[in-house]
Amino acid sequence: MSVIVTDTGFAPDDWQPGFMTLAELAEGVAVLHAGLELPGDTAAEEVVPHLARTGLIRIRFTAFNDGRGFTLARRLRRQGYGGRLRAAGHVLADQYAMARRSGFDEVEISADLAARQPADQWVFRADWRAHDYQARLRG
Repeated sequence: MSVIVTDTGFAPDDWQPGFMTLAELAEGVAVLHAGLELPGDTAAEEVVPHLARTGLIRIRFTAFNDGRGFTLARRLRRQGYGGRLRAAGHVLADQYAMARRSGFDEVEISADLAARQPADQWVFRADWRAHDYQARLRG
């Protein structure tokens, strides 16, 4: 079971249509209204032609020390993607502010990780705009 993390804490997953891969989308196996599931090492250029066709993109993090998913999220936002962007997998509470600054709207974690890192640890980092390097310089 998954737990969705937002700026207000933990929430249930409300995305019902499921997910498809980029390969399935390219082959025409598209499921109506399904989200797009991407590994963190996906090139943004591969995704750009499909941005208007999905309401949610979930980027998988296979390890907490692999930041390619953050880069991909930022590039998709710069290419104009305005739908929901979800980080999923091995993302820690300490990385939540970076996830939000990169363009993610939410993070999907396992119930086990939610038990080890309760909602208050994530909410503590939810003020992601106030604690970046530039804000400290201006402050």
